[in-house]
Amino acid sequence: MHTHSTPSSKRSEEGTLSLIKEAYQKQLYTIAGRQETYPNKTKAQVIYELKDQYDVLALVKAADIPRSTYYYWEKRLNRPDKYAEVKKEILQVAHLYKGRYAYRRVTDDLMRKGIRHDPKTILRLMRELGV
Repeated sequence: MHTHSTPSSKRSEEGTLSLIKEAYQKQLYTIAGRQETYPNKTKAQVIYELKDQYDVLALVKAADIPRSTYYYWEKRLNRPDKYAEVKKEILQVAHLYKGRYAYRRVTDDLMRKGIRHDPKTILRLMRELGV
């Protein structure tokens, strides 16, 4: 059996899609602020937060990313942070020395505490933390 879509049903689908796009944009601005472009990770995060209210396929279409990309990031968003303890220690060292230590000294201080990571990893984590 073949179903034909009527012009009114197409209009309602377009209206629903525009409503979803509007909700998506609003949530995107809330999470990441207004930018020229957004990384796929941020787009996936917005879709993840709105998926209880709207259809994932419609949200993916509104975000203009492939469905597989969304599921790729969804899997990674739900993982625990493997550097949580290191970040906590970095913040303690930064607080102790009032932000005067650069990544090399922080790395040395962490090594004295028995926490061994590549200095560039420490640098990246410090940038993420804003230290």
